[in-house]
This record gives sequence, structure tokens and C-alpha cells, in this order.
Amino acid sequence: MRRNSMTHTRRIQFLCAVFAFLGCLSSPPARSAESQGAHWGFATDLGLWSGTTNDTTFALGFGLDYYMDQNFSFGGMALFTPVGDLTQIGIAGVAKYHLRLNSGFNLVPFAGLGILHADLNRGNGPTKVDRNDTSHFIPLGMSLEYQVGPNIAFSTTLMVNLHRINLSPPVPDDNSSVALLFGIRWGP
Repeated sequence: MRRNSMTHTRRIQFLCAVFAFLGCLSSPPARSAESQGAHWGFATDLGLWSGTTNDTTFALGFGLDYYMDQNFSFGGMALFTPVGDLTQIGIAGVAKYHLRLNSGFNLVPFAGLGILHADLNRGNGPTKVDRNDTSHFIPLGMSLEYQVGPNIAFSTTLMVNLHRINLSPPVPDDNSSVALLFGIRWGP
């Protein structure tokens, strides 16, 4: 029982540290919509992450992008499963190309590389499963954004994640997953 409370405490500390880091980086200086220089953008998402070692789970996503110009950005992305038996945290560096269409829609393909940590803790007694593993994390996806203002857009993201989570039997290996997310983008 003591080990579970220690694991839970470490998870909370890690999540607090990640949120604090993202919070420090998410306050970019104010710029006009016509500004041509490079600047920062922020994204937040929620949705479903399917194909995990615990089937489909609720997911939260966060992103911080540095825009070199209006069509190219790179930055960090984090994807979490904060509730349920599975705690999964993926963090990656991501490059994005922003194809801006005349109708107010943007297509944004992206690819990244990072790490994914999964901690599965379910059941009680002899059938209890308490395992974790860390793997590479390669998110590949596409976002469809709709501009509702000069610096804000609603988005839908479909992402395929490649990784290798091995929690050993009776839990099957997890080599890929799919996330469907809905969110808001602040940026150019």
C-alpha cells in the first residue's frame, strides 16, 4: 500500500512540474495581428486516446509553438491521460506546416519525436497489475483549424502515435495508438 501512495505522489509532482514549466513559457509578449516577426503560440486540447494498454482513455493535450513565419512552427507537445487505471504521459518536440486556405480553414500536418511513459495500476489481490514502462514517442498527425479571429482558432486533431510500451503479460505490448482531440489554438 505504501508503494502505491509513493507512486501517486511522484505522478502528481511530475504533472505539477510539467504544468509549471508550460505556464512559465505560455506568456508571450503581446503583438499585433499584422506583425511579421517570429513569435509564440499556445494550444490546448481534450479528447480520446485509443489503442492504449487500457483501451480508450480520456486525454489532455498541450502545445507550445514558436512560429518562424505564418506557415512553419516548431515546439513542444504534451499528451496526458490523467484519469483511470492508466497514467500515460507523452512529451515530444514537433514540427508543423500551416497551410492556410482562403476560407478561414487551416490544414496543419505535423511530426515529432519524444518519449512516452505509461503506468498501469489496476485490480487488487493476486490479479493486481502494477507495471510501468518508458518508450520512444513519434506523433504523426493532421489538424484542421478554423480561424475565429486573427490569433485564435478552433481545431480538430487526428494523431497516430508510434511507440513500444511493454508492460509484460498479461498486459499486451502497445506499439501504436490513435488520438482524436478537439481544442483551441492561440497564435498567428
